[in-house]
Amino acid sequence: MALLGVAALSSTMLSRTNHFLRRAARAASMSTEASPTKMTLNFSLPHETIYSGAEVSQVILPGESGEYGVTVKHVPMVSQLQPGVLQILHEEGSSEPEKYFVAGGYALTHENSVTDVTCPEAVKLDDIDPDAVSKNYESAKAALASAADGSVAQAEAQIEVETNKAMGAALGLALA
Repeated sequence: MALLGVAALSSTMLSRTNHFLRRAARAASMSTEASPTKMTLNFSLPHETIYSGAEVSQVILPGESGEYGVTVKHVPMVSQLQPGVLQILHEEGSSEPEKYFVAGGYALTHENSVTDVTCPEAVKLDDIDPDAVSKNYESAKAALASAADGSVAQAEAQIEVETNKAMGAALGLALA
């Protein structure tokens, strides 16, 4: 009896999936709207909106599983961001992307070619002082070395070390 129930459930799921796929294919073939050539970017911080509804060619994001690019018609997805460089290409084939260092955050790509990026902090890469990053990294390493195991101070120092190391890598610094 249990085997029959599983078979019936599988048959129902397959039928629903096929129905969904046929409906999606029909909607795609009936669409008379022109396909978008650019994606829309919304890039926000808690205290500032950097872009709202900006049409761009591509966004390259520092995802938790690795760097990835988003263009028009990208598959919908949610991604946690790690500290790293977010790049915005405004025009296809543009020589130099606009670059921001982000401290982490989330990116949500919708099926309508809209990507929402929310970060706790972002700084234009050109605005970061390499000497300050090196000094902050060394200070954070010293704080980490002197912090008690399992303490809040140790956790905070570890975050500072990792963030400054990522910032240094974004600037091409060799921090060890």
